[in-house]
Amino acid sequence: MLRRQHWAAVAIVAAAMAAGLIGLGRNLICQCGYVKLWHGQVISSENSQHILDWYSPSHVLHGLVFYLALHFLLPRLEVGWRLVVAAVIEGAWELVENTSWIIDKYREDTIALDYYGDSVLNSVSDMTMMVLGFIIAARAPVWVSVGLFIAAELIVGLIIRDGLLLNIIMLLYPLEWIRQWQAG
Repeated sequence: MLRRQHWAAVAIVAAAMAAGLIGLGRNLICQCGYVKLWHGQVISSENSQHILDWYSPSHVLHGLVFYLALHFLLPRLEVGWRLVVAAVIEGAWELVENTSWIIDKYREDTIALDYYGDSVLNSVSDMTMMVLGFIIAARAPVWVSVGLFIAAELIVGLIIRDGLLLNIIMLLYPLEWIRQWQAG
């Protein structure tokens, strides 16, 4: 199913993404100078700077969604190459997400007032989470992916008042009532 050449291609995509992020001026690690496995405070300048955070589950969901979409869009393409395509999409999003235009949009339209972009480490972790989601979708029954999607959105939504779907809504069509609810 997934061969060395697929993993090598995903690694190359991740390295190219990291190089692009460095070119955009992103920090390798948190500006605070240290690395944590988990950073759970959302409204913080350290959010999206460490290895895992409350937005890591949304990247697992990216993998689930990419698997489903590519399963229908590219049905004849071997699943390993679909993973590479998913990695390219995720890498492109990480680059776009870390442009000043998107960072400013997050600050203006969401509760992410202290957000100033991802560290390279966090973006590589996000890519890893997407790969994990893709592999889960490829190997598990559909109901597992659906259940994981619903559970992640509900749990993260209840804990931090955000998640993949809310993030997409607030990025594309910000709603004041959602912003107020997210602010608590």
